[in-house]
Amino acid sequence: MTFSELLDASRIVCAADTTSKKRALEHLAQLLSGVDPELPERTVFDRLCTRERLGSTGLGHGIAIPHGRVPGLSAPCAALITLSEGIDFDAIDEAPVDLLVGLLVPEDADEAHLQILATLATHLSDASLCEAIRKAPTPDDVLALLTAFPSSDSAAATA
Repeated sequence: MTFSELLDASRIVCAADTTSKKRALEHLAQLLSGVDPELPERTVFDRLCTRERLGSTGLGHGIAIPHGRVPGLSAPCAALITLSEGIDFDAIDEAPVDLLVGLLVPEDADEAHLQILATLATHLSDASLCEAIRKAPTPDDVLALLTAFPSSDSAAATA
C-alpha cells in the first residue's frame, strides 16, 4: 500500500494553527475518525495517546508519525497535517515538529503496520518531498506530490 493510497483530501490539512502536541493529536483524531462513522474520535485520540506514552513518535527533522491499532477498523488509513509553526513533540532531535502523519491500522495487522510505517519513513526521509509538502497550499497539492513520489515497488519494477 502506498502513502497516497492511505490518504484522501478530506484527511489533509495544510498550515494548521495547532499550538501543542495534545491539540495536534486531537486534530489527527478528528480527521482519522472520519473514515468510519462508527469510529469515535475519542477512541482514536486515546489510541494515539497510548502509543505516545510508550515513546514519542517524533522522528526528527520536524516530522512525527503518531499511530495506533484500532479494533474493528477494516483497513489502514492516514491523515496528514502541516503546521504553520513547529510545536514541541518530544522528538528525538528535540526539533519542533511541523509535519505530522497520523496512521491507524486494524488491531491484528501486525505485518501491515510495520510495512506501512516503513513506507512512510521512506517517503518522509526525502528532504525535498517533505519541504514540498510543507509548502503545498492545498490538500490536493499534497496528494499530487505523494502520488508522484516513486514507490519502492515501481523502482523495483524498473530495475
